[in-house]
Amino acid sequence: MLTIDGSYLEGGGQVLRLAVAVSAISATPVTVTRIRQNRQNPGLAPQHVAAVRAVAGACDAECTGLVVRSSEITFIPGRLRRADLAIDPGTAGSIPLILQAWLPVALHAGGSITVTGGTEVTWSPTIDYLEYVLAPVLRRAGATVETEVLERGYYPEGGGRVHVRVEPGRPGPIVIGAKEQECGIVSCSAGLPVHVAERQAAAARALIESELNLSCAATLDPREGGASTGSSVTVWSGAKGAVALGKRGLPAEKVGRAAARALVREVRSPGTVDVHLADQLLVYLACYGGEYSTHTLSMHAKTACWLLSAFGYEVRCRENGTVEFSA
Repeated sequence: MLTIDGSYLEGGGQVLRLAVAVSAISATPVTVTRIRQNRQNPGLAPQHVAAVRAVAGACDAECTGLVVRSSEITFIPGRLRRADLAIDPGTAGSIPLILQAWLPVALHAGGSITVTGGTEVTWSPTIDYLEYVLAPVLRRAGATVETEVLERGYYPEGGGRVHVRVEPGRPGPIVIGAKEQECGIVSCSAGLPVHVAERQAAAARALIESELNLSCAATLDPREGGASTGSSVTVWSGAKGAVALGKRGLPAEKVGRAAARALVREVRSPGTVDVHLADQLLVYLACYGGEYSTHTLSMHAKTACWLLSAFGYEVRCRENGTVEFSA
């Protein structure tokens, strides 16, 4: 039984999500202690319970301590299997973060999942970032990942629903091709006038085109109904992306420009992927090999490298002007 200190380094939900995912992939039982101990509300939140349940469903795992506010869980994985799951944390918890735990496990045996919660919430990638930044890298390596956003969901009501299907297989190495010029924008809203999504997209496009001299295709996804009200912008160029969320009183143009400015910074920085994608790809790098680089060694990336090493997966990290990851 491997024991992981859940308060180490990043010390948040990432440690738990990655620990159970790698436990399932490697068939290594694990106990995660001191979960989120240094956070304002320590222990498991509903979205963390949901993430563990999603992984457990893909490998028939036995779990103890899997209740809200618990500071320790034990996860004993069974055989990886194809499963069709429905997961609902009962809150606006991040759907992409739940998928972040489930996806690397499901790729081994295939399956599908429908997750309810927040499609775009703070401190999390948006569901569009997963679809247009992370998933294309996996697809180029040979993975089959299909994503459908059934409903948009925002904090605090949530109510978003996403369906993801993957096919079993062993992708090839994670390799980012020559710098791509393709640029895209997805501007979304729920329960707001259509012009909100239009203005967000127009502002993002204008800034990206003027600063980077890139032509951007914009996709609008304004939804009238749903359980919650909110908006978001996701922008990307190749394997670099950025997001911004709307909030009450913040003009739509400022939301669009915030996402665009973040992308401009990433594109102008060294490396083949953005700083957030760098840590999200590490579990796939450990499993399938490959290489990529970014501009900064984030705490999330340090944490992922440490945790993967604890399970016996060695990812090489070299800092030399850029941060280069390889396996």
